[in-house]
Amino acid sequence: MAGLLTGAPLLLEGVSASAAVSKIDRKVRERLDRSAEILTEVMRAPDQGISPDFLRKCEGLVFIPGVKKGALIVGGQFGRGLMVVRQPNRQWGPPGFVTLGGGSFGLQVGGQSSDIILLVMNRRGIEKLASNKFQLGADASVAAGPVGRNLKAGTDLKMQAEILCYSRSQGVFAGLSLEGATLQVDDDANQAIYGRTVASREVVEGTLPRPKEAARLYAVLRRYAG
Repeated sequence: MAGLLTGAPLLLEGVSASAAVSKIDRKVRERLDRSAEILTEVMRAPDQGISPDFLRKCEGLVFIPGVKKGALIVGGQFGRGLMVVRQPNRQWGPPGFVTLGGGSFGLQVGGQSSDIILLVMNRRGIEKLASNKFQLGADASVAAGPVGRNLKAGTDLKMQAEILCYSRSQGVFAGLSLEGATLQVDDDANQAIYGRTVASREVVEGTLPRPKEAARLYAVLRRYAG
């Protein structure tokens, strides 16, 4: 009996750890699905949205769904999301999970909840994504993304920026300044999907398998981002 009682805490600890992993896994799956929903909803907006030309020509995308107003104050963390990068064949590579934090942009996010989309427009920006942590504005040039269905990539001065930023809150879609924000690897989320920690360069170079959980996201990317 004593042996059984001694082993009980270890058993409970194992159950607790499994429950924590399942919770992380569920949240990661939700992040994949929500990223697909964000892009779908933005592209279905009648007038104000991201130019399809921008989406076809961008080299990478970052989605940070459901950012809560004022979340910047809690632990300095702003939001959790994911990034995807085009491969040499122009297909979208495996997702890499990231967090966004720091900076002085918290009060610029309107409404109760905002979705953030970053378009990485060139290979210089992709090289920044390949680092496990970098600061927008300092390590990579960033600008509020121009809004409009008929805009052409390369015709706006903002296209000099490596990364274009957008936010959507309560149906209002607009460019957003994220200078000073830090984008870095989310080790817990990557562990939940890939079974190990993942370096950003693995995501950029496409050396990871594309998880089946991301099927919905890839379908939406094929439809709207070529």
